[in-house]
Amino acid sequence: MNIAPPPPPTTTEKILAGFAKISLVMRHESWRAAGERGLTPTQSQILSVLKSASKPFGLAEVASHLAVSPGTASEALSALIGKGLVSKKRSAEDARAIVLSLTHKGAREAVKSGEWPSPMIQAVEALPEHERASLLRGLIGMIRTMQECGSIPMSRMCVGCRYFRPNEYPGTKKPHHCLLIDAPIADSDLRVDCAEMEPAADDVRPRLWGVFVNGQPLDHQGPGQRRSPPKSRRISHINK
Repeated sequence: MNIAPPPPPTTTEKILAGFAKISLVMRHESWRAAGERGLTPTQSQILSVLKSASKPFGLAEVASHLAVSPGTASEALSALIGKGLVSKKRSAEDARAIVLSLTHKGAREAVKSGEWPSPMIQAVEALPEHERASLLRGLIGMIRTMQECGSIPMSRMCVGCRYFRPNEYPGTKKPHHCLLIDAPIADSDLRVDCAEMEPAADDVRPRLWGVFVNGQPLDHQGPGQRRSPPKSRRISHINK
């Protein structure tokens, strides 16, 4: 009996297989790096989250940002507090709420936690610049779709920010404009986790995305009208 050969994998399947191989490296490296410092990957990620937070985070925010259960986040945070890396106190805005912050020791450890595995850095930097920019655009699109489906937490990306004006300068090397720094930016400058990100209005975000994807110019009356924030905030963003 002849058995028909399986159909060739689709492009989608090949891409997903590639991501699976990359995820193996990420998982192995995260366990190795965290283990060398006496942490688990979740504990290491919490330090990075608290380091990049633009406002005080509580347990619920940490759990939501990492897409883990409150119980998992609580257990990891208890360990970090015991190690003297994280402290907790009453919120200045709501005395009933507890907020978390890094200790001096925790801040130093968070810098190490935020470092990417060298094999991944080498692999990405081996790509030509235009391929890195295209890859970043594609990843942003995938992240947005998974956010819309509720598969992952909302990410602080440029494409959903009130300061982002896509395709302000079509046909140039830096087609977009960031009102926060009041300067043109390229696809390669886009961020998937910006501490200064402020979400655009619900009715504006779909239009921002449509303009970004389709490449048409953004009219000067559109979302995020050309009104920059105070200079002090622009300087703060640049220095980060």
